[in-house]
Amino acid sequence: MGWDTELLLKLIYMAFGWWWIIIPAVILGTIVGAVPGFNAQNVLVMLLPLTLAMKVELALVFMASLYCATHLGGGIPAILVNIPGTGGAAATTIDGYAMAKKGQAQQALVLSFTSSVFGGLITSIAVVVALPYLVRLSYYVRSVEMVVIILFGLALIAVIAAKDMLKGLIAGFLGLLIGAIGADNIYSTPRATFGFLELYDGVPLVPALIGLFAISEALAMLEEKTILTKEGQERAAQSNWADTIEGLTLTVRHWWLIVWTGFVGLIIGIIPGAGASIAAFVAYQQARTFSKTPELFGTGIPEGVLAPESANNGVTSGTLVPLMAIGVPGGSTAAVMMIVLQYHGIVLGPRLFLQNPALAYGVFVAMVVAYIFMIFTIIPLARYMARVTLIPTQYLAAIIAGFTIVGAYAPRAYLFDMGLALAFGILGYVARKTDYHVTAILIGVILGPLFETYLMRALRISQGDILILFSSTVGNVLWIMLVLSIAMPYFRQYRMQQKK
Repeated sequence: MGWDTELLLKLIYMAFGWWWIIIPAVILGTIVGAVPGFNAQNVLVMLLPLTLAMKVELALVFMASLYCATHLGGGIPAILVNIPGTGGAAATTIDGYAMAKKGQAQQALVLSFTSSVFGGLITSIAVVVALPYLVRLSYYVRSVEMVVIILFGLALIAVIAAKDMLKGLIAGFLGLLIGAIGADNIYSTPRATFGFLELYDGVPLVPALIGLFAISEALAMLEEKTILTKEGQERAAQSNWADTIEGLTLTVRHWWLIVWTGFVGLIIGIIPGAGASIAAFVAYQQARTFSKTPELFGTGIPEGVLAPESANNGVTSGTLVPLMAIGVPGGSTAAVMMIVLQYHGIVLGPRLFLQNPALAYGVFVAMVVAYIFMIFTIIPLARYMARVTLIPTQYLAAIIAGFTIVGAYAPRAYLFDMGLALAFGILGYVARKTDYHVTAILIGVILGPLFETYLMRALRISQGDILILFSSTVGNVLWIMLVLSIAMPYFRQYRMQQKK
C-alpha cells in the first residue's frame, strides 16, 4: 500500500486536467449543501445513471468533488438564516448566525468557506501521505470507543445548559426522548410511534432538522422586519471587500484551530457510521473547552464557526479511507460510491492499492484539487451571499418555508415527513419563545439514537456487563480525555476566582 513521488505527481497532473468535471461538481455540491433536506447521497442516487455511464476514474472524481462541496455548502444557510443545510452544519448555527445578526455575515461566510477548504485540504493531503497507517484506526475503534466519542458530542448539552441549567438539561433530555422513538435495538419493539409506520425506523433527521431550525426560524422572523440588529443593518449595508479580507485574516490568525479540528473530523470520519454531525459537535465542544474565552462561545465569535466547519470537512476524506482500504463504506455517500465502483468491476480493499494504485490514491488527490478550486470559485461569492440578510423577513420567511417543506419530503418521499417538519417547527418556535435552546434538542435527536445503538451493542457483547465500557485501552484514554474536557472549564473558573 505504498506510494511513490512519480505516481503522486502524475495523479496531481491528471486531477488538474479534470477541471472541467470538478468545477461543475463543486458548484452543484455547494447548491445541494445549501438547500436543507438535500445531501450528497440523494443527488448521487439521482445521478446514478450518469455516473455508471462514465469512466470509473471520472465518476469517482465527480462524486468526490460533489461530496466535498456539499459539506461546504451546508454552512451557507446555517450562517445566513440559522438553518443548517446538512446535519454537519448544525453546530455552525450557534455562532455563525449570531455573527450574521451583528452584520458580520460576510466575515462568517468567509470563515466558513476558508475553514472548510483548508480543513478538507489538509486532511486530504494527510490521507494521501499516511493512508496505510490511517486505515488501522478503524480496527481499534469499536462500540466501546464509539460510546465515549459520542459522549464528547453530548457533553455540548451540558455546555449549553451552563447558561440556564434547568432549561438546557430539559431541552437536551427532550431531544434524547425524541431520538428514542422507533423500534428498539434488541427486540425491534416499537416505542412511542403512536401507530405511525413511518416512525418505526426512528424520527427522520431531515424533517426534525428542518422543523426545529427552518420552520421555527421562519415563524420567528415574521415578528421582525429584518433578522439584523440595528447596528447589524448599518454594518451589513456598508459591507465591502474589506470584510472578506478581514475574514481571511481571522482564518490565518486561528490556523492551528483549523488544523487540529480538521484532524478531529478525519479521525471520526474514518470510523464507519460516525459521520459529520458527531465530528462537528465534538470539535465545537473541544474548541470551547480549550479556548481562552469559552464564555464568548454562542455570542458570535470566529472560533465557533471555524471549528465545526473544519471538522465536518475533515470527515469527507476520512469516510473514504475504510471504503478504499478495506471495502467498508464509512457513510451513506461512500456506500453510493461503492455501488458505482462495484458496477465497474473494481475490487476494493488492500489489493486495489497493488493492482490500481492510480485509482486508489487518485480519489484523494482529486479531493485536494477540488478544495483548491473552491478557493477561487466559492470564497469570492461571500460578499454577494451575505446580502441575503438584508431581505425583509416577510419575503425571506416565505422562501424558507417553501424550500424547506420540499426538502423535508425529498429524502423518503413521504407526505408524513412534511407534516412532521411542521410539528417540529411548532416545537422549535415554542422552544425559542420560552428560551429553551433548540440546538440542545437537535443534539439529542441526532446523537441519542447513535449512543443507544453502540451502547446496546457493547452490552450485548458483554452479556450485560457494564464494565466492558472500561475494558479497552483506547476507550480508557478517551474516558480520561472526556473527564478532563468537562472538568477543565470548572478548573479554569476556580483558578480565576483564586486570582481575584
